[in-house]
Amino acid sequence: MHPSSAIPKSMRGAVLLGPERIEIRDVPVEPPGRGEILLRIEAATTCGTDVKVYRAGGHRRMLKVPTLFGHEMAGTIAAVGAGADDFKAGDAVAVANSAPCRECAYCRANRENLCSDLQYLNGAFAEYLLVPERFVRTSAHRIPAGLGFEKAALAESLACVLHGLETCGLDARHGAQAAEVVVCGAGPIGLLQTAALKRAGHRVVLVDPNRPRLEVGRKLGADETVEIERGGGQAETIKARTGGGRGADVAIECAGVPAVWEDAIASVKPGGLVCLFGGLPTDSTVNLDPGWVHYSEITVKGVYHHRPATMRRALEMLSDPAFAAELLLFGERPVDEVEEALRSMMDKKALKVVIKGS
Repeated sequence: MHPSSAIPKSMRGAVLLGPERIEIRDVPVEPPGRGEILLRIEAATTCGTDVKVYRAGGHRRMLKVPTLFGHEMAGTIAAVGAGADDFKAGDAVAVANSAPCRECAYCRANRENLCSDLQYLNGAFAEYLLVPERFVRTSAHRIPAGLGFEKAALAESLACVLHGLETCGLDARHGAQAAEVVVCGAGPIGLLQTAALKRAGHRVVLVDPNRPRLEVGRKLGADETVEIERGGGQAETIKARTGGGRGADVAIECAGVPAVWEDAIASVKPGGLVCLFGGLPTDSTVNLDPGWVHYSEITVKGVYHHRPATMRRALEMLSDPAFAAELLLFGERPVDEVEEALRSMMDKKALKVVIKGS
């Protein structure tokens, strides 16, 4: 427990200045105002989006430099502002990186990820984070007993995965039938997809050029792994290993690479479903065979982000020791070494790294 009297006046934080430019600074710690909480960061995990933000020097939706960044977080409430009556100092919480308005047509339809006024929160690569009032109301979730901060910080990534499974009708809770699913890409998201799909009763075929990552996928439940070449053009190889050579029921693209989008679309059987999960740069183009999509009745779906309900489900799932998401965590580093952590991901030496606030 960290009472407000113990809060320091300044903290260490990783400030993004531009493309591949990070500066570790001492920045002020602001006390919480009305409805706000001050979160002591116990664990923040790096992810592929952080790598993209680091490389690009910003993100058109989520942040503008110079700014503290990092968005997968779990911690202890250090202080509570007036009116934030659902929490108290000492509570262990995971905070999602977005907060819907709860009022627009999308929110009323339980599609909060498409909220007309979706707000984003960054700054997890620091010792403390001031959580705004809307996030306290909609996006702060108590961590289940027994779930450690390091694993709880993975909830944001897993919440995105669970939203995708629901959107694509692959959620066993809603009566989804078992399917053969190809997961294209064995990065952190692809591996979480693998584990969640297997838990839902599906047959999972994981494809990737990186053999060590495929081995992690096996441990997380992949029924089969296929080592492919980089650069796309792998659809026939994938189809040969699925559906008796006709292709999979479902393909989920998790690499965020145009050529892999094309492979995913071409690797399902007639009547199949393609989930385009990995985001592409805004100037990307993808070649699409209209005859294949039209005459074979292929369904192509985009999915984005997460919702408060999937964030809660993610924490519940992570609290099950049998869900071995900790296999994605490749060590811990202090805030001062955020740049080294991100570069270890870029060099394919780590899947995710835990950043400790202190």
